[in-house]
Amino acid sequence: MALAKLSVVVLDCPDPSALAGFYAEVLGGTVEVEDGWADLTTPDGRALAFQASPGFTAPGWPAPDHSQQFHLDLTVDDLDAAEAGVLALGAKPLDADDRSRTWRVYADPAGHPFCLCAC
Repeated sequence: MALAKLSVVVLDCPDPSALAGFYAEVLGGTVEVEDGWADLTTPDGRALAFQASPGFTAPGWPAPDHSQQFHLDLTVDDLDAAEAGVLALGAKPLDADDRSRTWRVYADPAGHPFCLCAC
């Protein structure tokens, strides 16, 4: 028997509204903003939250001396089209040298790593 249910994943960032807006453009859904906090609910009912973190420092990837802490895997139908979309929204590629894999690594506008993964 489980002791708990996962409610939401919360990302620290300097601007919760802006980062929630980025992920709303990538995943779809609606954003609700309160002071220092934003909730994104995707069309399939999943949730991400974003919390203001003064002095936020983005994780490093790949960097043996800086932990990435976690990353999101996002499934896409068309890797090239999804890449063009996230780059237009402000994501930065973190593995631009290797396009032979079925996944690619990016940093969101606040620096959190995420992967686009072909299904």
